[in-house]
Amino acid sequence: GHASLIRTIIGGSQIIDLMMLVVDVTKGMQTQSAECLVIGEITCPRMVVILNKIDLLPEAKKQVAIDKMMKKMQKTLENTRFNGCPIIPVAAKPGGPDAPETETPQGISELVELLISQTYMPKRDPSGTFLMAVDHCFSIKGQGTVMTGTILSGSVSVNDNVEIPSLKVSRKVKSMQMFRKPVNTAIQGDRVGICVTQFDPKQLERGLVCTPDSLRTLYAAIISVKKIPYFKGSVHTKAKFHITVGHETVMGRVTFFSPAPEDFESDPLMDCFAFDREYLYQEEYLSQAKDTGADRGQASTQAEGGEVPRQQWALLEFEKPVTCPKLCLVIGSKLDTDIHANTCRLAFHGVLLEGFEEKNYAEISLPKLKVFKLKHKEGQVERVSDDYNVIGRSLFKKETNMQLFVGMKVKLSTGDAGVIEGGFGQSGKFKIRIPDGLTAETKLQLTTSSKKKSKGGKGDSTKADDGKSEMHPIIITLTFKRYLFDPQKKMIQS
Repeated sequence: GHASLIRTIIGGSQIIDLMMLVVDVTKGMQTQSAECLVIGEITCPRMVVILNKIDLLPEAKKQVAIDKMMKKMQKTLENTRFNGCPIIPVAAKPGGPDAPETETPQGISELVELLISQTYMPKRDPSGTFLMAVDHCFSIKGQGTVMTGTILSGSVSVNDNVEIPSLKVSRKVKSMQMFRKPVNTAIQGDRVGICVTQFDPKQLERGLVCTPDSLRTLYAAIISVKKIPYFKGSVHTKAKFHITVGHETVMGRVTFFSPAPEDFESDPLMDCFAFDREYLYQEEYLSQAKDTGADRGQASTQAEGGEVPRQQWALLEFEKPVTCPKLCLVIGSKLDTDIHANTCRLAFHGVLLEGFEEKNYAEISLPKLKVFKLKHKEGQVERVSDDYNVIGRSLFKKETNMQLFVGMKVKLSTGDAGVIEGGFGQSGKFKIRIPDGLTAETKLQLTTSSKKKSKGGKGDSTKADDGKSEMHPIIITLTFKRYLFDPQKKMIQS
């Protein structure tokens, strides 16, 4: 039940300018309260905290208990955008739901005064395309179908054509009302009822209404992403989440990526996405708290020494297409987590920067998204052929197609640079050409190690072991990029 409630709260919070967080004074912050606080931090500029059920506190200890809970709440809010927000104690229904109506609520008149003092006039912009979040739809006999909701952007007037994008139908606005009064025009922020004809209200309970052809239906999207700090554990690539976009919640798979390591400190791009840049694939969202963690796996090596970029992105691939505007809020959750587990189920949030409308976006659009994995392979020098050639081993498996790697650059641990020439025999060994020739030190090291090997083969076993322990093999390093969405899976070296 709470999972569907949270979906509704996420959708509804985007049309709220001042929120009230109601907390049971006898229990304090619970999982649901914390999740509502997280959603409020993402979506709402102002908040009032209400400590309810003060009638349940023993009269002798009431004020002490209220003061203690107030201090606790102030501490909780200290590191949020609501630090220092008003906190007020009330008893909305003394005695509980079964108490007689004669019981007088406590603190409600003070709450009303507080809300009046906190109310402000938000800035509203009537320009731009019309977009409205519909929260209810019903028919009036002889009039038509009424869609009620809040205008998120733009404006609407009587006789305008509006589209219901989820159904791909357009209808003319016959009449409008705001708080039971007829109006001809309504703008961003207004609560309005729009009456249209020839439309079955059963087809739309909640959703969006907009200027015709102004919204897109997306099968995948790129978002600028931030992890919600209260979510325990890592947020992994390829994991599935409940993705909420406006009033819609669908399942989606996530792939995280960051700027290339040299661009980790570059300024974030908050309202657009650059397809001409290169991006680094991440196994999980990179968090500051995990810089020294041993469970970062590949991500820690990708992030070069525990650095965390100033901006990260995610590719979201939806199981069902969603209809939404650009730059809208996106929240990823694990709503199937047990509500009694006392853990935040909201994992990340972000802004939708780019969307893919094609059903076959993986073939048409994703190849232009240049997300790469850094590949690093190591082998050893087996022996020297001559001053310009060595034989290597342990870099490839026996069955590897060596032709794919011919011409790729490698580096020896001695500092010599080489190029793979081709295979050598059938066991996965290979030839490396050293264009500038082997240095005298490298030749000496290789010659010494081969002599020790041959001596170790003839003498007693103890001497052979001593020879091996003194040998330091020369390591061959092969580094290249592979682009995640390149259909040809080419290996690229800079």
